[in-house]
Amino acid sequence: MQKITDNILAEGAPFWAALRRWMRRLASAPLAIVLVLGFSGMAAFGFVPGVAPEPHPTTTLERTLQLPSDWAHLDGLSDLPYWHEERVQRGDTIGNVLSRVGMRDSQAMTFLLSDAQARPLYKLRPGRALRIALNGEGQLQELRFLVSETELFTIVREGKTLRTETTAPEREVRREQRAGEIQSSLFGAADAAGIPDAVTVEMANVLSGSINFYHDLRKGDHFAVLYERVYVEGELINSGRILAVEFFNGGIEYSAYWWQSPDGKSSGYYNTKGESNKKAFLRTPLEFSRVSSNFSSSRLHPVHKTKRAHVGTDFAAATGTPVWAASDGTVDFAGTQGGYGKLVILRHAGKITTHYGHLSRFASGLKKGDRVAQGKVIGYVGQTGVATGPHLHYEFRVANVPRDPLKMVMPPATPIAAKDKKAFEGSVALTKPLLQMARETPTQKLAVFH
Repeated sequence: MQKITDNILAEGAPFWAALRRWMRRLASAPLAIVLVLGFSGMAAFGFVPGVAPEPHPTTTLERTLQLPSDWAHLDGLSDLPYWHEERVQRGDTIGNVLSRVGMRDSQAMTFLLSDAQARPLYKLRPGRALRIALNGEGQLQELRFLVSETELFTIVREGKTLRTETTAPEREVRREQRAGEIQSSLFGAADAAGIPDAVTVEMANVLSGSINFYHDLRKGDHFAVLYERVYVEGELINSGRILAVEFFNGGIEYSAYWWQSPDGKSSGYYNTKGESNKKAFLRTPLEFSRVSSNFSSSRLHPVHKTKRAHVGTDFAAATGTPVWAASDGTVDFAGTQGGYGKLVILRHAGKITTHYGHLSRFASGLKKGDRVAQGKVIGYVGQTGVATGPHLHYEFRVANVPRDPLKMVMPPATPIAAKDKKAFEGSVALTKPLLQMARETPTQKLAVFH
């Protein structure tokens, strides 16, 4: 074998000629044939000829087929309208949109651009959808545009005329359940699970009386949530109410189930025991946001550059973010006060007052002496007074002594009435399996149509 190989290399002949001679010499040796096949396979893989292979010859046949007699009703299909859905793009006019779907209808275009009845189409916004039906000649047959959650604008062709109407759109509420696990942050876990930001914020608000989402989250904490999503004319409009959530924080289970009494007089979130998740005071008086400065007996003031007590908690938030009343109370002050800038002070039962500073503006009509309910908007985040950026400065005082609101144990609100307890427990029993299903299949969702 070594001698044969040496002869091939020594001859200096082209590769394929040498290979053919080698194969003829080994034709009588079965083992050698196996070796040659292995070698030639490697050679074919390593050396690809530069000439493209010739195409296979083909023949085209055309035949006219007669449709069965019972398909005769299909002859008129070409006259039926074809529906298009087109999304409005930035800078679009109604003419741009209709041109993209192939409309060739001068009468309809004149109507859309000049008739007062077509004015709702002037409210086009990027991302909104138009549903357009054209016949085979590109003539407009129908156009549907969702002006708002409560208005569906329609143009319909009736013979040679176009008619408009505004009706209530079809509304559909679906339920979705998701589950997630904390790796770095609540929003990170929610994003990984496909949970909308609005639902994440609401989940934090619902459980904020039991879990301190600024300090208490740990890697490995996990949760499951069931919530509504609202669709109008098949288009997702917003995320609705949370129906149930179970959150395991540090191995302890916290739950919240939405419940409305049969008489409709009371509603809210309750744990599995029927105890209210609502506390007498909200721990944070605005949507879930970042704590930019904690309650402290001594800190370096960012403006004055001196160490002094910080008797409140600062929540970083965008200018204009709504600020809520932490509990039912009475407006004790609404005006401008030194470094606080625009300030609201609410007085509550038990010698408790809450202070909301650096506001950009107050809620419309808010004045001293007004009664406000927990969760009502009293102002909006700003940076008036002595502030380096937009944030809410929030103080919680008992007998005028400042306390840290993030560390205080807040008393609960009224539990479910005894007469409603059995009905509530039945509702929880139906909901719990959905949360369990979410935990078992965290990357999937279940939609229930109502």
